[in-house]
Amino acid sequence: MLPADLRSAEVEATTALEEALKAEPRGRWTVEMRFEGLRLMPVALRLSQRWLEEDLEHRLLFPDAGATALAHRDVPSLAPLIGSFSDQRRLQEEGSSCGVLLLVGAGPSDYEAVEGICQHHPGAVVLLNPVLEDGAVGIGSVARERRRGFLAGWETAYALLPQANSALRRAWPASWELYRLDPDGYRAVTSFQRKPDGEQQDQALAEGARQSL
Repeated sequence: MLPADLRSAEVEATTALEEALKAEPRGRWTVEMRFEGLRLMPVALRLSQRWLEEDLEHRLLFPDAGATALAHRDVPSLAPLIGSFSDQRRLQEEGSSCGVLLLVGAGPSDYEAVEGICQHHPGAVVLLNPVLEDGAVGIGSVARERRRGFLAGWETAYALLPQANSALRRAWPASWELYRLDPDGYRAVTSFQRKPDGEQQDQALAEGARQSL
């Protein structure tokens, strides 16, 4: 069943992520909520605040100094836990390591920074709405293989992916669920053990439409 709104999705995502971290405390996890117009920073700050209240050791990391400064301004109480990707690399070079790392909004240009952070962090890493793959970056077999190997090690803790006429949802440890958008709302179509590609989704939606006739 799809969540009714963003806050409901956040609750689902938080629960799924915490269960995933319990199961694999050193894992590499992603959380994706691809709502149009979503302001990612407040979502990340609310999650960090929850973890602070639960005494979960963590750091909240943003791609650049500008986003880091805004986060410091918005929630001063979290400032000691907030840094940039480059801040984290400097800490790692000094031999510092800390709990769970939550990386927010990493883009293709952050690929090397994210890879470096992960290589030097023994604990769990969570990527919130990452977009690390870019076909225009790193053209060539070596770069493609490196990305394929690094990105293949990530597991989805939570995903809510609205599309034109459908939506994908996954809340760990459950399966991936595909929903069709009908005039009266979303209707469950089928589930998959692994994230389905576009062709698999199209086929399942077409079969579901035929069965509903």
